[in-house]
Amino acid sequence: MKTIEGSLVARPGLRFCLVASRFNEVVVQPLIAGAADALRRHGVEDLTLVRVPGAWEIPWACRQIAEAGVGGKKVDAIVALGAVIRGSTPHFEYVAGEVAKGVSQVSSSTGLIISFGVLTTETMEQAVDRAGGKAGNKGADAALTALELVSLRAALG
Repeated sequence: MKTIEGSLVARPGLRFCLVASRFNEVVVQPLIAGAADALRRHGVEDLTLVRVPGAWEIPWACRQIAEAGVGGKKVDAIVALGAVIRGSTPHFEYVAGEVAKGVSQVSSSTGLIISFGVLTTETMEQAVDRAGGKAGNKGADAALTALELVSLRAALG
C-alpha cells in the first residue's frame, strides 16, 4: 500500500497567517508565541499576524484572508487562535460552537487550509494549561497541523 503524508519542513515561499483574538489575551498571547515559534523552527519565513477583537470575529477574518489574501497576496494556510472560556452565562455555547462552525465553513468553501487553535475550556486554569502549561501549547500544535497539511496538499498534487 502506498502511503502519502505531509511533512513538517516548510518549502521556500510558503505564506502563513495567524488570526488571533485579543480577548483573553493572557491565554491567547502564549498561543501566538507557540504557533510562531513552531512555524519558524520548521522553516516558515513569511508569517503575518492578524488580530481581531474576540473569537467571534475569527471566521470573518479567515474568510477575508481566504478570499483576498494579506496585502493582496494569497496565503497557503491560516492558523486560527483564541480562547473561549465558560462563564456563568450561556455566552460560551453561542460563541464556541459558532466559531468552530464558521472556521470549518470558510475552510470547506474556499479550500484554504485553516487549522483550529481556538481553546474552548471550562476554566481559566484549563486554558492556561493548554496555552503552554501542563497540556502543551495548542497554538504550536495547530501551527504544525497547518504546515503538515500544506505539505500534504503538495504531495497529493
